[in-house]
Amino acid sequence: MSDGADKDWKLKLRYGQTETNFDHFAMVADGAVVEANADFKTEVGPCVLSMKAWAKDTEEAAEMMIAISNHLGFKMAGKVEIYATEPDAPPKEKPYGYDLKFTPYEGTSPTAQ
Repeated sequence: MSDGADKDWKLKLRYGQTETNFDHFAMVADGAVVEANADFKTEVGPCVLSMKAWAKDTEEAAEMMIAISNHLGFKMAGKVEIYATEPDAPPKEKPYGYDLKFTPYEGTSPTAQ
């Protein structure tokens, strides 16, 4: 696709030319990496995980965040913060998450022992 076609999806979505059964969310969770992951270049320790997703509702978005974080060796310390946001990627036929970011910080996390 050309750059113009890449940008058109936002306009089509905004003006109803593209329909989706999903809403867009950004999520943030505090916790700790408990298993290092070479693909994401994570190391064991306190960390914040952020992710964007297309999901049917906040409950599905939270379930996605939990499943993905567990799969990637991240243990959440509490609730997932979820915000309805403008998308950076177009919707697909199925819900999906993208733009995962692990941000380590110094200090202790309630889950890091």
